[in-house]
Amino acid sequence: MSYPLEAGANYNLIFTTFDRSLTGRFFIVVSGPARVILRSMNTTLNQSSTTTSTTVATPGVTIPANAKWSQNGVTVAGGNGGGNATNQLDWPRGLFVDDDQTVVIADTENGRIVQWKDGDTTNGQVVADGNGEGNGLHQLNYPIDVLNDKETDSLIICDQGNRRVVRWSRRSGTTQGEILIDNIDCWGLAMDEQRNLYVSDVVKHEVRRYRLVEMNGTLVAGGNGKGDGLSQLNFPAYLFVDRQQNVYVSDKWNNRVMKWNKGAKEGVVVAGGQGYENALTQLSFPNGIFVDTLGTLYVADTLNHRVMRWTQGDNKQGTVIVGGNGYGAGPNQLSFPFGLSFDRHGNLYVANWSDHRVQRFSIE
Repeated sequence: MSYPLEAGANYNLIFTTFDRSLTGRFFIVVSGPARVILRSMNTTLNQSSTTTSTTVATPGVTIPANAKWSQNGVTVAGGNGGGNATNQLDWPRGLFVDDDQTVVIADTENGRIVQWKDGDTTNGQVVADGNGEGNGLHQLNYPIDVLNDKETDSLIICDQGNRRVVRWSRRSGTTQGEILIDNIDCWGLAMDEQRNLYVSDVVKHEVRRYRLVEMNGTLVAGGNGKGDGLSQLNFPAYLFVDRQQNVYVSDKWNNRVMKWNKGAKEGVVVAGGQGYENALTQLSFPNGIFVDTLGTLYVADTLNHRVMRWTQGDNKQGTVIVGGNGYGAGPNQLSFPFGLSFDRHGNLYVANWSDHRVQRFSIE
């Protein structure tokens, strides 16, 4: 028989043999773009039954090559001045978007992680810290980036002011986090499909990959001192890792984005690297980055107050997809964009650093 599976959903597949004499293998055939993870949850041999939990992971975001977005963004979080009220943000930076379009934001100056549910733009909810700056396990200090670990239903946070990476459960009642990596000048975070964690270090100018079960870091980009050579980085900020474990790095002070193929000793410039002005060949202090399933790169071009798109294989010139209308708080303007992300529909979310808001630009 066949049954359609919805991406992002969980299913329990129960196979039972009522005749104990029936033995042998069974096969599950899955077609389509979604990745399927099978986990054995419970086996009762004396009843000849096996229960397997199956998670259909949401596929990477596919965006048409000629896609366009509304030039007027809608504020979905903050926008009420800088502050620590539930309807405010204070210098937000990294963010991600859940499958249900909940936006989770590193509310940096407030020392907390907040979420804003789709359809409720009035108030956010603190989901990590909110206890004031400090170095206790119940506190954060200058969180810069955050990602979602679906496997453990937890947040992984670059707690930059405390020089550590922490994990904070999303389950109700959680009052403190746990330290995953200590004594690291972290900035950007990413996770691949094998749940390896990637962390940029802005003092060592490198990116390392960590296995969560062992936390032994392996150098995957940079690590050859500060510089602009192809084997070097200069303030590696935000990260993206594709399905082939290639690492994209916003090489901030080199005004470029680098791609380090898995196992490579040098990176390749895939955007910018031509100075720091506002030509279409240039970036100026790039921060948040995202790569879709076609290999198209999206960059928060911070000092140019715009988001740019660079198609695969064309590192000479990008195109402006939103912003580029000068610094400001208008619906068609950005103000020092830092974090960016897309939801599964292709809508773009941008964290505006200096006007304390997150905007959504709908795909047309």
